[in-house]
Parts: sequence; structure tokens; C-alpha cells
Amino acid sequence: MDAGESPIVVSPFAIEVSGEPASPIVIVRGEIDVATSPQLRNDLNALVARGARHITLDFSGVSFVDSSGLGVLVGAYKRLRDDEEGSVRIVGAQPSVRKVFEITGLEAALLQD
Repeated sequence: MDAGESPIVVSPFAIEVSGEPASPIVIVRGEIDVATSPQLRNDLNALVARGARHITLDFSGVSFVDSSGLGVLVGAYKRLRDDEEGSVRIVGAQPSVRKVFEITGLEAALLQD
């Protein structure tokens, strides 16, 4: 790295939950990839097991989502939609993350403006 260049800083992955048990707000920060998607899956499954039916995911701090992350989100969406008539909505997605949902055709199902 040359003098004057800034190092690339990757935000650590973190999940915070607030709100009502049936309608939690899940704030996600960092990258959702093959290394972090199992934690997101486990946390979403635990919320559903405790009675969550309408989950809002705040992605304003998410910088990247790969196919494993998309798989977790689609799985949660299908589980709540099919089994419990619930919902999963993503708010605050950054343009680069939003583009992934647009390309995969998941924008209408998951993103909320």
C-alpha cells in the first residue's frame, strides 16, 4: 500500500434484534456470505421458533450478499409465507445490495422502500 492510500476496512458481521416478538426488526451489518449466512439462518430460525411472523431486516449496514445469503433469505421468506402466512421484508438496502435482488428477481418479494 502506498503512503496516502487508505486501508480497506471490512465491517464485522453483526446482528441486533429489537421490536415485538411477533414482528421483530433485525439490524444486520457487514457482509452476508458463505461464512456469515449460517449465523443469519440460525438467528432467523430462532426468531420464528419464538413466534416471529413478520420480520423486518434492516440492511442499511450490509455491504454485500452472496448466493448463500440469498438462499437464507429465500428460505426464511418461504417458511413464513407458506407455513405461517408471515413475511420477510428488507429495508435500507444499499444500491450494490439492491442490485443483487434486482438481478435475481427477488426485489418484489423481499425489498421494501
